[in-house]
Amino acid sequence: MKIIITRPRADAEILAQKLVAIGHEVVIAPVLDIVPRTNVVVPNVQYQAVCLTSANGVRCFGGALDLNLPIFAVGEQSAAAARRFGFRNINAKGGDVHGLVQNIIQDLKPDAGSLLYISGSETSGDLDGQLRRAGFTVDRMITYDAVEQNLASLRAEISSADAVVLYSPRSAKLWQKQMTAMNLNDKMVQMRHFCLSPAVATILSSNSHIEIANSPSEDAMLTMLERRIGDKA
Repeated sequence: MKIIITRPRADAEILAQKLVAIGHEVVIAPVLDIVPRTNVVVPNVQYQAVCLTSANGVRCFGGALDLNLPIFAVGEQSAAAARRFGFRNINAKGGDVHGLVQNIIQDLKPDAGSLLYISGSETSGDLDGQLRRAGFTVDRMITYDAVEQNLASLRAEISSADAVVLYSPRSAKLWQKQMTAMNLNDKMVQMRHFCLSPAVATILSSNSHIEIANSPSEDAMLTMLERRIGDKA
């Protein structure tokens, strides 16, 4: 199967290697470009832990933090980025923002200190809001912007693809916007849309061919795609 990967390039290249290894052909077509922010200042606070919902949050972080701080990451990719940065105490559970919040509430106490949430300028799931409602004090530090990209130069490759993988509601929204701009709405109806979670799937039009991973994790996405070797949309 020829599959389009819409993730930002650094994440897309990692996923592409995994898809090729299980027998798929891939087209990297990022709908977003990650642009690091400069002069990000870390608040002078003694944090009890750091929260990550994106590998790009820590990839784009140029400041200094105590590398012994506990890291609560939404999944293995953000956990791996934290390891590469040098953090030593990493907890990767949850799969999505809601699961991560439940993990943090289970393991931490609001009166033990503030939490630092490292993120991009646009997020889904409202992690800091959910944690504040649970009684935590949260400082959100924005380290990057995710900027919309034009896919017109990849129109021919996209036209010949069988499927697309979508990891976030925003990516799904931009994917539909780009397909409409390229006059490929009929092609979009024919393609399979492999979605990381129901929240992603709800963004798509009702006539889309949608399949949702059993859990909001890359392992579940790969398991779903491994079953589709040789399939056509």
